Amino acid sequence: MTYKSDFLRTLEERGFLYQLSDAEGLDKKLCEGPVTGYIGFDATAKSLHVGNLVQIMLLYWLQKTGNKPLVLMGGGTSMVGDPTGKDEMRQMMTPEIIEGNKSSIREIFANVLDFGDGPTDATMLDNAEWLLKLNYIDFLRDVGAKISINQMLTREAVKQRLDREQSLSFLEFNYMILQGYDFAEINKRYGCTLQMGGSDQWGNILSGVDLARRLNGAECFAVTTPLITKSDGSKMGKSVAGAVWLRADMLSVYDYWQFWRNTGDADVGKFARLFTTLPLDEIARWEGLEGNELNEVKKQLAIAATAMIHGQEAAEEAAETARRTFEEGAIDLTLPTVEVTKAEFNEGLGILNAFVTAGLAGSNGEARRLIKSGALKVNDEKVDDERATLGEGQLLPEGVIKLSAGKKRHILLKPAE
Repeated sequence: MTYKSDFLRTLEERGFLYQLSDAEGLDKKLCEGPVTGYIGFDATAKSLHVGNLVQIMLLYWLQKTGNKPLVLMGGGTSMVGDPTGKDEMRQMMTPEIIEGNKSSIREIFANVLDFGDGPTDATMLDNAEWLLKLNYIDFLRDVGAKISINQMLTREAVKQRLDREQSLSFLEFNYMILQGYDFAEINKRYGCTLQMGGSDQWGNILSGVDLARRLNGAECFAVTTPLITKSDGSKMGKSVAGAVWLRADMLSVYDYWQFWRNTGDADVGKFARLFTTLPLDEIARWEGLEGNELNEVKKQLAIAATAMIHGQEAAEEAAETARRTFEEGAIDLTLPTVEVTKAEFNEGLGILNAFVTAGLAGSNGEARRLIKSGALKVNDEKVDDERATLGEGQLLPEGVIKLSAGKKRHILLKPAE
């Protein structure tokens, strides 16, 4: 259908839309005035990662088109663990770990959303506020009576575990009940009528739509995004070094910039639509480019995507670091730096250990394989002896040692002062 609301039209044009519970009803609601919508984020780590970025961008566009975004932190649901896409139960976390993760994650949204008390300002919530106060018997009577086990058994996350004859604990089984209850509670407290999420959350979100209708008599809506894959069919979100975290203290801005710079040719247009705010006509022009022109475009994509999370200044600094490193062959001191103790350094740091410590190899075995393939360099000189050590003899005038894996991954190794 042709959407009249700015929000749904933007989502469709940029490739965000996958499932809608009532497209016509939601489109009408959005045209009538500001709609309040939310997405939940469990605090399972100190940072969100690039796999969460589609959902963050949904909240950005919700606000940008004149609506109110709510960021729901899962302080309560993180104590249970979402079984979606998991073959076994998540490791239980203590309340102290969850609280630390929540505080760390909150900072990520500051560059993306405008928070405040206005009608379209973003608000951050925590479902611990209501979930941890629930009386079990009252909850069973008021909420449990309105939830169908038959429906729950048809949800994909449950079906997959049961079909594979893998254990699904009663604790995990309750997760979708709690997520559904979140929607009903946020609807009652904040007038929220829209929940968004990834396509793997479709069943859980629909449970919330149904529960809000049964408990509050409210008309609510669901929107999900597709699973984002690369042109080769692989899941988007992993780098050579591992998870692409959104906090600079877990993945440097430079490495984050490099992740986007390394986008495959066929994915440039798709990723620019999803992960930047660049104009669609400009992105369409990019898709006809090849060779050096396309490589220049990838740098613009990297700057724009990095700026969304880390700010424009940090994005441009990362781009300049890359330019100096690759085009001038300079030692740029803004490259990611890893410190080693003076004791390690003075005793002679083994070359394999150095690359593992720097995060350029996952293990000594991987470092050996990279040496054999000629991929590892120290101060731009190829490493050919896996028994070599690093010490003062390799220190550059800047007081660091440059370690490289391939052409695009560089770390400065620095002895602690």
